[in-house]
Amino acid sequence: MEKQILRIEGLSHKYSNNWAIRDINLEIGQHGILGLLGSNGAGKSTTMNIMCGVLNQTQGKVFINGIDMAEHPNEAKKLIGFLPQQPPLYMDLTVEEYLIHCAWLRLIGKTDIKNAVGEAMERCGITHFRSRLIKNLSGGYRQRVGIAQAIIHHPALVVLDEPTNGLDPNQIVEVRALIKEIALDRSVIFSSHILSEVQVLCSNITMIEGGKIVFADTMDAFNNYVEPHSLMVTMRNPPPDEQLLALSGITKIEHLTDRQMRIFFSGDDNDITENIIEASVGQRWQLKEINVDKSSIDEIFAQLSNNPKSKN
Repeated sequence: MEKQILRIEGLSHKYSNNWAIRDINLEIGQHGILGLLGSNGAGKSTTMNIMCGVLNQTQGKVFINGIDMAEHPNEAKKLIGFLPQQPPLYMDLTVEEYLIHCAWLRLIGKTDIKNAVGEAMERCGITHFRSRLIKNLSGGYRQRVGIAQAIIHHPALVVLDEPTNGLDPNQIVEVRALIKEIALDRSVIFSSHILSEVQVLCSNITMIEGGKIVFADTMDAFNNYVEPHSLMVTMRNPPPDEQLLALSGITKIEHLTDRQMRIFFSGDDNDITENIIEASVGQRWQLKEINVDKSSIDEIFAQLSNNPKSKN
C-alpha cells in the first residue's frame, strides 16, 4: 500500500457564523497530481490554506507524512511547498535575491543556499532571468518564480492554487509541462476552477462545492459519471422519424443535418445500438456511423454542483 503524504480527517472551518468547508476527508499518496476542482468560492482555497498551515481550522485534523499539523506545525510545514493564488513575490528584488530570501525562510543551510537556488531556477527555466527584477517579468515567468520558491527546499508535497490563472495559452502550456515534471518525484495538488486544466493534468480528482466534497475518484470516473443518454448517428438513407421511434427504447430524435441526428434513448445503450444496426441492415438505411454521445465535462460539473454525491 502506498504511503500517504497527506491525510485530512473531518476538516471544517467557519468564518464568523458561516461554514466555508464541512467534513472534508482526503488522502494523497507520494507521487502524481491530484486535481482539486470547484467553482470560485467553493472552499478550495480555505482547504489549501489549512493543509499548508496558513490557517487554523475550526475542526478536524491534517497530517503531513503522519505529522499532526496542529501539534507540530513547523515540522509539518518543512514538508510542504505552497504557491497561493496570489504569489508572494517581492517585485523590487531580482529573481536570485528573492529565491535566496526564500531559502533563508525555509531554513536551508548557509552553505547549501547557492546550490538550492541554482537548482530551483534551472528546474523552473528562469536561470537566464536571475538578475532581472521580478516586476519586469511577464506573468508566466512570475508564476515560474512562484513555483521555484515552492520547491526550493525539496518538499514532499507541493500545493498550487490556480497556478495558470491569468496566463496566456503559451504560458499555460509551459506551466503545465513544469508541473508534470515536478510531479515525477513528489505529490502535487493542483487547484483550479477551469475544468480543462484539471482534465489535462490530473489522473485523480476531488471536487468541492458548497464547502463539501461532492466527488473523489479518477479522472476517467469523472468523465463517465453521467450515464450516456443519446447516440450520434449518421445514415446515407435515413428513415422517417416514425420508423426510428418505433424501435424499443428510443424516445426522441434531433436532426443535426440531412444525414446526421442525435437519437435519445432510455435503457442500455448497447441494446439500442444493436436495434438500430439491425434495422438499418434490414431496411437499407445505410448506417455510416454510430457513437455514444457522452456528456461533456461541463455538464458533469453542473450536475455534481447541483446534486452533490459524496464519494470520499
